[in-house]
Amino acid sequence: MRRVFRDDHELFRDQVRRFVASEIAPHYAEWEKAGVTPRALWKRAGDEGLLNCALPDPYGLGGDFGHSAVVIEELAHANFLGIGFSIHSDMVSPYLLNFGTDAQKDRWLPAMTQGDIIGAIALTEPGAGSDLKAIRTRARRDGNDYVLSGQKTFITNGVNAGLAIVLASTDPDLGARGLSLFCVEENLPGYTKGAALNKIGQHSQDTCELYFDDVRVPADCLLGLENAAFEYMTRELARERLAIALRAAASVEGMLDEAAQYTRDRKVFSRRVIDYQNTRFKLANARAQTTMLRVFLDDCLARQMEGELDPTIAAIAKLNATEIQGRVLDDLLQMYGGYGYMAEYGIGRAWVDARALRIFGGTSEVMLEIIGRSFN
Repeated sequence: MRRVFRDDHELFRDQVRRFVASEIAPHYAEWEKAGVTPRALWKRAGDEGLLNCALPDPYGLGGDFGHSAVVIEELAHANFLGIGFSIHSDMVSPYLLNFGTDAQKDRWLPAMTQGDIIGAIALTEPGAGSDLKAIRTRARRDGNDYVLSGQKTFITNGVNAGLAIVLASTDPDLGARGLSLFCVEENLPGYTKGAALNKIGQHSQDTCELYFDDVRVPADCLLGLENAAFEYMTRELARERLAIALRAAASVEGMLDEAAQYTRDRKVFSRRVIDYQNTRFKLANARAQTTMLRVFLDDCLARQMEGELDPTIAAIAKLNATEIQGRVLDDLLQMYGGYGYMAEYGIGRAWVDARALRIFGGTSEVMLEIIGRSFN
């Protein structure tokens, strides 16, 4: 038993594992083909307590980030990286909890916990990702409203989202310091969604573009203070990057177990694949790397649960976890031979799904830049 988790976390893990086995595993291939996870799954997840489990009462289920980590890990370990619960629970909802007014929290968080509203966060644009100075979406004040114009892309949960937290410039002269966040509900006039994007992996995670054509957003939907988004995002990124690191580590651990069993069962030249020294060395190297990574991530998780995770340490966690995941999954896929390239084998899906984690939440190169600045 990992020391970072308490008994209540492990009991919750059993509950999550049963949910994954009964509600996700039998249908996941169908959702992958459809390019979207049905909203009904979110409602069932809300009923079972898998959403917003780290948020305090009365907005969430009164747990801590350890409970969030359990959900993240169980989905990833079972090779279901396309389920967007973490974006909803560990990014969108905390923004509302930490920066929203009481009215905003009462309006949206209970419904998000129940799975009645699905959340997305709309930061990235066709010409702007980590470079916040390049944000082109604009929000100008007009009486009791803000008028929102622009486009967002690569928005996870975008197709399903009933609520999107949208980043827009409210003072272009201030650059990154002139950005604000807005809570934008679907079906507002001028707000439209593109079709689910045709990605190379994580097909069931509905990802789309969002378009804002002079959308009138009530002023009481401004999240936090005007021109304060840069500060808010800086405070929230450590948790986001740790969540990505936890997904990467659990994914590779799950596939290592599967690959080890496959090499015991599969024979090549009348010998089990695991009987070849190269196979054993590759498995041993994977176990060594993932074990070291797990110890480090558990320490990061303990710090996050205590509210003390440093942003640079989070960047190190995200960088190491996703890079190790990419290398190890590539080695594991090779052990399957041609079957590793077949869609019906989980290793192929894990391999292609993992590639995005070196981009999400800031690319590996951005992580290196953040870590490098710590030497100044």
